[in-house]
Amino acid sequence: MPSLPSHIALIVVDVQRAFDEWEAAGKRRNNPDAVARIADLLRAFRASGAPIFHIRHEGTKPTSSFRPDGSGYKVKDEAREAPGEPVIVKRVNSAFIGTDLESRLRAAGITTLVICGATTNHCVETTTRMAGNLGFDAHLVRDATWTFDRIGPDGDAHSAEAIHAMTLSNLNGEFARIVSTGEMIAALAAA
Repeated sequence: MPSLPSHIALIVVDVQRAFDEWEAAGKRRNNPDAVARIADLLRAFRASGAPIFHIRHEGTKPTSSFRPDGSGYKVKDEAREAPGEPVIVKRVNSAFIGTDLESRLRAAGITTLVICGATTNHCVETTTRMAGNLGFDAHLVRDATWTFDRIGPDGDAHSAEAIHAMTLSNLNGEFARIVSTGEMIAALAAA
């Protein structure tokens, strides 16, 4: 179980309804309980008084599922921000590019980031890599993120489970510590 300093924040990446729409359209995902685990993390962080930053993706292409005027832009009810919790809008796959996230974290003295959200191999991975590269002690919560099946450039099918596992393997140790929701909640309670 990781030991956590007092300068910790939860980063909730893109828990938006577009992903529900993708599923309804037939895309298959892994980790069906991820949003419930994100809700568990939100409850624990709120109870501890630790800061929470909500990241929201705003699509810029006309066909994006994340256009601010579309139904997919809205946040899932389980992950909605509470009053006073900042929402940072990004337009690329990293929560650090084109936003003031890093300056907010530095100004607050935050050194440890607990990252969850969607999708494992896109915005969560990119945000986690950048957090590690920027010198934050990043913890990626394995059961509080998910992804979708994909077809590779050679036409090979890759399951969401395999993509999720490979992404966690790629990040583990170099960019982040890979942890579970239970481990993070226990560490937060002990801090």
